[in-house]
Amino acid sequence: MDAIDRRIVRALQLDGRMKIGDLAERVGLSATPCARRLERLQTDGVITGYGARVDPRKIGLPVTIFVSVELGAQGADVIKNFERAVSAFEEVMECYLMTGSRDFLLRVVAADLDAFDAFLEHRLMKVKGVRNMRSNFALRALVRRDVLPAM
Repeated sequence: MDAIDRRIVRALQLDGRMKIGDLAERVGLSATPCARRLERLQTDGVITGYGARVDPRKIGLPVTIFVSVELGAQGADVIKNFERAVSAFEEVMECYLMTGSRDFLLRVVAADLDAFDAFLEHRLMKVKGVRNMRSNFALRALVRRDVLPAM
């Protein structure tokens, strides 16, 4: 990635609905070379998609919970099984494989404590291989960024 690619990525992070002509002008290219670069950035997987940013509170999901999960074993098949299972849970917004005392960290959203309890009981606790879980409820977000730092 060169400086122009970085400017394209940065501009689209700030406004993913930008028209190609406006994007080209912002990064200092004409429309055709800008479109080619944009296509390459998408093909190479640098730009992975486009979407609307939604405030979860405004759609009835005001509770954010971070769940640390410890597995009973760390074999590749156990990890793959866990990954497959949590990928199917729409409440799980993010899942990270971690170092340290916990194997995974999940960011989960829920309507309320009852909904989170149901998620734990009927979904997460039923995933084969889960040994232990710890939940931490977020009181409020102090910093939330959707734009990566300047490169």
